[in-house]
Amino acid sequence: QVELVESGGGMVRAGGSLRLSCAASGSISSIFAMSWYRQAPGKQRELVATIRSEGSTDYADSVKGRFTISRDNAWNTVYLQMNKLKTEDTAVYYCKADTLALSRRWEYWGQGTQVTVSS
Repeated sequence: QVELVESGGGMVRAGGSLRLSCAASGSISSIFAMSWYRQAPGKQRELVATIRSEGSTDYADSVKGRFTISRDNAWNTVYLQMNKLKTEDTAVYYCKADTLALSRRWEYWGQGTQVTVSS
C-alpha cells in the first residue's frame, strides 16, 4: 500500500511558475515509476510526465520544455516544476505511483491539487 499526498497547487498568472510536490509513504520500496496526470473540466485525465527508477523521463508534447519531473532518491517525494504556465494548463493535477508487489502491478493515486492559470 502506498499513500500519496499532493501539494503546491494554486493560482498563478500566465507565464508564471509553480512547483507541485507529491509525498509518498507506505511501501515506497515497491515503486518503480511515478507520474503526474491532470484533468481539466469536461476533459479526460491526461498523462503529463513520468519518471522511472533508473531516472528516465517522459513528457506530454504540450508540456515539453516547460515542465520538469524529478524525485528524491528514495521515492519519498516527486516534484513537477511548471514554468511558462499557460491558461490551458489549468486543471486538477494528480500524482500516481506504479508499484510491483506479489508479482503484480498496482497503481495508487493521490487526491489531486488544483492549478489555475489566469490570463
